[in-house]
Amino acid sequence: MHHFTAADIAAMDSIYRLNLINSISGYKSANLIGTKAPLGASNLAIFNSVIHLGSNPGLLGFILRPTTVPRHTYENIKKSGVFTLNHIHHTQIDAAHHTAAKYPEGVSEFDQTNLEEEYHPNWEAPFVKDAPIQIGCRFSSEYHIKENDTLLIVGSIEQLFIEEAMLLKDGWVQLDQGGVVAINGLDGYALPQLLKRLPYARPKSKG
Repeated sequence: MHHFTAADIAAMDSIYRLNLINSISGYKSANLIGTKAPLGASNLAIFNSVIHLGSNPGLLGFILRPTTVPRHTYENIKKSGVFTLNHIHHTQIDAAHHTAAKYPEGVSEFDQTNLEEEYHPNWEAPFVKDAPIQIGCRFSSEYHIKENDTLLIVGSIEQLFIEEAMLLKDGWVQLDQGGVVAINGLDGYALPQLLKRLPYARPKSKG
């Protein structure tokens, strides 16, 4: 096996280090975050850092890179108070990846890809049409991570749309039934397949 020390990692070429460290945490969720500026253009950006924070109340979070440069997603969330999280179907990979391109303020990524805006009643932020799972979140709070000057953005789940085939009777969502992709690193897209679902783990009895 390859062995890297902290010193080795610090001395790496920046692109090599970026690829390496972004890959070693394993497969990550692939989500498109939709926002809209008040009286302005919609915005769409891909994120691989969305995480579950709690189920009662339903909370999700994502990591936002330093705001030392314009972050349209962040600015729109702070102004409007809402955003959407949209899982990526395997047919949407190329368009979803393109939303990482840095367009100037006022240019909507929906207009630069074949992804379409979809709106649901009483929710001003755009969802992505044909996304297998669409989640409407309201901004709850943010936490500064001092080690690298990033922000953990926390949102409360207020809207949830799931394709029928993915939702099982006990509330469990089988992602592979919806063609949902995951991200390996920053630019590798994978289509996971369910191997097995196991019961709740309990200590073994001594008998």
